[in-house]
Amino acid sequence: MATVEINRLRKAYGKVEVIHDVDLAIAEGEFVSLIGASGCGKSTLLRMIAGLEPITGGEISLNGRVINAVAPKDRDIAMVFQNYALYPHLTVAENMGFSLRLRNVPKADIAPAVRQAAELLGLDPYLGRYPKELSGGQRQRVAMGRAIVRKPQVFLFDEPLSNLDAKLRVQMRSEIRTLQKRLGTTLIYVTHDQIEAMTMSDKVVVLNAGRIEQVGAPLAVYDRPSNVFVASFIGSPAMNMFEGTLRRSGGESAVQTGDLLVPLPGHSSAADGTDVVLGVRPEHLELGSDGAGHPVFPFRVELVEPTGAELQLHGRIGTTPAVATFRGRLPVREEEVVNLTADPRNFHLFDKLSGERLN
Repeated sequence: MATVEINRLRKAYGKVEVIHDVDLAIAEGEFVSLIGASGCGKSTLLRMIAGLEPITGGEISLNGRVINAVAPKDRDIAMVFQNYALYPHLTVAENMGFSLRLRNVPKADIAPAVRQAAELLGLDPYLGRYPKELSGGQRQRVAMGRAIVRKPQVFLFDEPLSNLDAKLRVQMRSEIRTLQKRLGTTLIYVTHDQIEAMTMSDKVVVLNAGRIEQVGAPLAVYDRPSNVFVASFIGSPAMNMFEGTLRRSGGESAVQTGDLLVPLPGHSSAADGTDVVLGVRPEHLELGSDGAGHPVFPFRVELVEPTGAELQLHGRIGTTPAVATFRGRLPVREEEVVNLTADPRNFHLFDKLSGERLN
């Protein structure tokens, strides 16, 4: 196991800077996911940690030792790539033991290391096969096995499940997380799939345009996003956002959005008249009236999407697009206008200008 520390890390291609002063601390045995939209810099950051991409500035430390100038093969870090990177002319056993051969490990030591990794991954029956004779999930296990036999201090995974079908992705998520817990190895995982990040990670790092927007436990980031970007990126369907103006009266706060005045519990330091963004997640909208004293949102249904366990209603509140998610089934039709309510304790308030959280 190892700690990884990143201090003021920068990466530029000529005059174009793509990683901006990134600071990140990863504890021993921690599973950390880097998540963000395409082009946000997450794979570049991972490759810099691996030593496959030169850094422009800052430091990367492994167990307190700066490894900026250490060659990739000497960093005690193993990487699993998106496309598996298996040699088609080598068998499964040969692929898994290849990195040990490069290190001049004796053949007598390679064979038991490969067998041990194969048993761990359920690959025993396939050691004599070639990659073309394997399914996508089996190839991914071989790529993982090749990393495991090295017994590295840190695993790096670069979108390893993106080439698999939906059912196999769910299975592999469980297998990777179980394997990491069993080995106790520090793991850094790049993904654009927030379900992967939420279900597998001890900690998520949300990246945007080469900058870290928020770091925290998955549910903490989901429940309390630090800004508009994180609030809109984390969650599927995305959080509903309504622009408005903060109103204060007699020590109480509310947001004026369109014709609706939405009360806000709790304290906000923002001044009366501040332009704000009010957020509420789709699952926190409910059908009903204001019997509990909650605000009522007239909602015009434009699309009804049954997904099996859930029902998603897409439509508009005023002129703002919105989505509401419900468990089970509801007798709601398209073009129908229904009333939605929400507990004000589930509202998120952000400054419109800076995007930062206010409550």
